[in-house]
Order: sequence, then C-alpha cells, then structure tokens
Amino acid sequence: METDNEILKAGLEKIFRAGPPQDIDNILAKLNRYLDEIELFNEAYGLVKAGSRRELIIRHILDSIAPLGIISRLLSELRATDDSAETPKIADAGSGAGLPGIPLAIALPSCDFTLIERMGRRAGFLWNTKAALGLSNITVEEGELEKTAAGRFRLVFFRAFKPLEPKLLKTLFTACAEGGAIAAYKGRREKIEQETSTLKAGCKLETVPYNVPFLEEEQRHLVIIKQL
Repeated sequence: METDNEILKAGLEKIFRAGPPQDIDNILAKLNRYLDEIELFNEAYGLVKAGSRRELIIRHILDSIAPLGIISRLLSELRATDDSAETPKIADAGSGAGLPGIPLAIALPSCDFTLIERMGRRAGFLWNTKAALGLSNITVEEGELEKTAAGRFRLVFFRAFKPLEPKLLKTLFTACAEGGAIAAYKGRREKIEQETSTLKAGCKLETVPYNVPFLEEEQRHLVIIKQL
C-alpha cells in the first residue's frame, strides 16, 4: 500500500506532467511541512474537514494545485494586457487554512500571493505557517476583503468560500486591478450553472474542467470571471 508521501508525490507528478518542470522534491518537503502545521492546529482552529492525512492530501492539497495549468494560462493572458513589469499579484479571498493560496504559492514561487482572512486565529495560523515554510512570496492580511484589498490584484481566487452571486462578485471585483479576473474553485457543472445564471450580464464567464488525482470521479471546475 502506498504511503501518504507516495500518494502526494504521484499526484504532483500527474499535475506537473503537462506543465513546466518543477522541483518536486522541494515542493514535497514544503507541502509535508504544511500538512504537519495543519494537523497540529486543525483541532483547535477548525481549519479543514479531513478524517486523515491522506484525505487532507487528496481533497485539499492536490485539489488546490490541480488547476495549476489553467491558472498559469490565465496569468499569461493577464500579463499580456498589463504594460507594467511587476510580479503578478494574486489574492486568496477567505484563505482560511491557506487553501488554495499556500499550495499555489509553493508551486508558483515567481508570483506574489496575499492571503486575506478575517478570522484572527486563522490569520495567526497563516502568519505562523508562512514563517515555518519560509515562503517569501506570501503576505497575510487580517480583515474583510473589501476593506483590505481595493484595486490591487491581477487575479483574485477563492475556494470553498460562498456561492457565486452578484453581491459577492461585486466585492471580489473591488479587489481586482483594472483588467483583472476572478477564479472560483467549484464542483459540479449543474450547480455552477445555477449559481452563475444571474451573473452573465456584464461578465464574461469561462468554466474550465480539471481533474484531481485520485479523485477523478468527482467533478471539479475553475470558473473564470472577467468584467466586460
């Protein structure tokens, strides 16, 4: 039977197969340290729902990194419309345990990530984890998204946050720089269509499927939203 670390490594290899070369050993080491931090503080802080480390790996870590190719393509598109030479600034709204922001920051060290979390204990966990993992491309901000992030980010993403609806979308777009985009981690297409049925006026929606290693039977989509 494969160990948890072997499951994590095999999942990463599947995700990175179609993308640029990655230092998997370095990524593995940081992700395992991150898993240790979650397991240490999860009971006290209620960070994630997971019955085992393996479930945490598949349903949270691999699920967070699985759409990496889609996100890389989107960032390339956003860079093409940006005349500045700045490092792409990305926000993780309602970061919680740092998902998907921390796994993505580990896989995309050339991008700057800001993890925005309104709950003080969870923000404290994020600060501690940033230091423990030595992640210099992460900033943690405690507070409400609309009060901390106005107009600063090329990409704002969220996972397991809230259903998409006009009020939430307006709040998320306040954090976007001009020409920026929102990326929402979502599940079944039918549910996405229900949620986005009231959003189509004034927005361009793209729903892109992706597979999570060892979770292929469950639908996953990244919903990309841009203002017209």
